[in-house]
This record gives sequence, C-alpha cells and structure tokens, in this order.
Amino acid sequence: MAKLDIIDRSGKTAAQVDLPESVFSQAPNDHLIYEAVINYRANQRQGNAATKTRAFVSGGGKKPWRQKGTGRARVGSTRSPLWRKGGTVFGPHPRDYSYELPKKARRSALRSALIKKHADQELIVTSELEVKEPKTREAVALLKAYKLDSALLVDLADNANLFRAVRNIPRVKAVDVAGLNIYDVLAHKSVVFSRRAFEAVLEKLS
Repeated sequence: MAKLDIIDRSGKTAAQVDLPESVFSQAPNDHLIYEAVINYRANQRQGNAATKTRAFVSGGGKKPWRQKGTGRARVGSTRSPLWRKGGTVFGPHPRDYSYELPKKARRSALRSALIKKHADQELIVTSELEVKEPKTREAVALLKAYKLDSALLVDLADNANLFRAVRNIPRVKAVDVAGLNIYDVLAHKSVVFSRRAFEAVLEKLS
C-alpha cells in the first residue's frame, strides 16, 4: 500500500498516512471529471435572466390606426415584436438549470481529481492547519510556512479561525470536508488537507 508523507510547518515529515488502493489505485476518469464540473457550474447558475414578451411590455393598448383604408400594413399594437420598444420573441425567462448527478458518479469524479493531484505532487497532507486568530496575517504566515501560492485548504468545520483568516487572500480558499467539491479542487494548484480531514475524505471515498 502506498504512503503519503504528513508534513509539519517546518516542511519536515512528521508521519505517514496510508493511501487505500480502493481510492488511489484506479485510473482517473477524465470524462467523469468533465461531467462533474459541468454539473457543479450548472447548479451554481441563478437562472434569473428575463425578457418581456409583448404581453408584459407596458402600453400598446390602442390600435395605432384603423384596419383598412390607410394603405399601411395591419397593426394591432405598438408593442409588437416588429416594432421599436416592442416585446421580445423567444427571449430568456427565469428557469432552474440545476440537475442531479448520481452520488457514485460525484464521488468517483472527486476521487479521480485527487488521483491527478497526487500524481502531479500537488496533494499535501499536513499535521495541522490551525491558526491562533482569525486574522489574515495568521493565514499568510501559514501559507508561507508551507510555501503555498494557490491552494485549497481542507479541514473540519470546528476550525473556524482558518475559514475566516483566508477570506481576503486571493487564489486561496478554505472549505470544510463536507463542502469539498471537484470544482474547487481543480481551480487551485495545491490541495492541502489536515490529517484529520484527509482521513475523513478517505473514509468517504473508500
């Protein structure tokens, strides 16, 4: 069974963690990763784009001119789509773009993304991700200790100081294990787990 080093803030190996074959022995599924990213982005869409049809444009209640005898084309309303300030034909209306991806597919896609990160040596497990205060300077010091630029930090929900401390740092995001998703994994160069978070993820994906 393969092992992964757990590093401390000094960059030294503090311990090792086993990489289960049920998670890291498989070949990554690129198409499944693609499907999971499309699903995530579709679920983030607000879907509130709206245009007015001729029924919703104000005005146009009076017939511009009589039906016959003028030599002009027949017109019933100034809010016809053919007219300036008229309604829109086949324009967008509020809708829900979200859809469900099977749970096994989502987990398999996340597993594939982590396999790719591990293959590229961009998967890091640390002994801890604690910061003393919810201050940006504390988070910056943590990132410098691990020599990180673009990183997704993953820990358990009780580490509230970390989640608050990184909010103002560009290219850095901290998430709870429950909120870990494939889009964030791929959007950051490095994925950094605390030891307890990594063990929780392995249990979930095994």
